[in-house]
Amino acid sequence: MARSGALNLDELIDEINVPVLEVPDLDASPAKAREEKDLFAEKKRAAWKGVQVEEARCDFSPNRMRITNRGGVFFITLWKKSVYGRTLTDIKGDDAMVDYFADNIAPLIRSVIGSFLSPEDYAIVTTPKRRHKERNFATMIAEKIGKHLGLPFYDDCAFAPSKHRVGTVFTANNIPPQRNIIVFDDFVTTGQTLVSMQNLLRANGKNAIYFAGINNKM
Repeated sequence: MARSGALNLDELIDEINVPVLEVPDLDASPAKAREEKDLFAEKKRAAWKGVQVEEARCDFSPNRMRITNRGGVFFITLWKKSVYGRTLTDIKGDDAMVDYFADNIAPLIRSVIGSFLSPEDYAIVTTPKRRHKERNFATMIAEKIGKHLGLPFYDDCAFAPSKHRVGTVFTANNIPPQRNIIVFDDFVTTGQTLVSMQNLLRANGKNAIYFAGINNKM
């Protein structure tokens, strides 16, 4: 019997509406076993296209000739990398660009060295083939420059032991007998390839002057 003034809890409990909670059915089946990783599995490299920045371009604007010193090698370029224009891949894939480079580089060489170049004193070479060995853009241009200048072109003057450019030591192969060597390269970025060429030609008692089509730095 409740005391006088006390609350009747039974009446209060009867007035409380308890919400109905719906609990979703849980999958009581055992969890799938995690696939074990093969620690010795060969890891695939991420695709280059996913990490490369936008490819360099050149618009072949006139009056871009410059003399540059990189790594102790002075070289002369006729054009310069630009924001707009054709990509370097597109340029290399166009056979018409071989004549375009040769037709413009040959007069540049004449203006720097002189108009009367003796084939007994001068020869032209290019840098080692690295990736494109069958159809090498720089080789085709250098060969045509030689014809423009009336100078012999010596293919595969040097071999590169790897595709690395920094600190690479080239191996002498088809070194010209001429004392003065014109070295041509299609594009120059770091200049490390020309440094390796200079080291090789100096070791073989040659004087060299370096020309390139495009300076691949802004």
